[in-house]
Amino acid sequence: MAKKKKKQESVVEEVEATEEQSAQEAAPEPDEVKEETAEEAPVDYQEEAGKNKDLYLRALADLENYRKRAQRDKEDAIRFANDNLLREMVPVIDNLERAVEHANDDQGSSLLEGVEMTLVQFRKVLETFGVKPVESIGQPFDPNFHQAMGQVESDEYEPNTVVQEMQKGYTLNNRLLRPAMVMVAKTPEKNSADEAESESE
Repeated sequence: MAKKKKKQESVVEEVEATEEQSAQEAAPEPDEVKEETAEEAPVDYQEEAGKNKDLYLRALADLENYRKRAQRDKEDAIRFANDNLLREMVPVIDNLERAVEHANDDQGSSLLEGVEMTLVQFRKVLETFGVKPVESIGQPFDPNFHQAMGQVESDEYEPNTVVQEMQKGYTLNNRLLRPAMVMVAKTPEKNSADEAESESE
């Protein structure tokens, strides 16, 4: 029994000795550990510094874009601040123009002169604020500036050309204030009917 006990103790001692030896071999020496971390650390810091610089530059660019957009929005708000006021004033021109037309019919020269002067003055005032009439008659129909009230057969104009203006349209600094109400040319049906008759003969 004593032999067995001694044998077991020696086996246990051998196992412990091999474990200690393998642990010592596996564990790097303190100098090696310091060298590895010293080499790896600058690489990580440089990479992180590069990422932070990139984020900073992006944030700076975003801020600059925001400033430009805010400035543009502010300028637009100033340029179009009178939009509603001028939209309400445009019908006054319509009424003055109608008065001029009727005065021509009635031969009321003094009334006509006064209204024409008022109309000219009023147009100049509107132009100083950036309001200009939309050119319509003889122009191709443009849904961005014209509102079609109907179509008229015409030999004189190409199809989809504005032939008559029912109500003027206006722009404010090149932005539509009110579309022009217009009549648009279409191909006459008589010509197509005449062609059909001549073909049948």
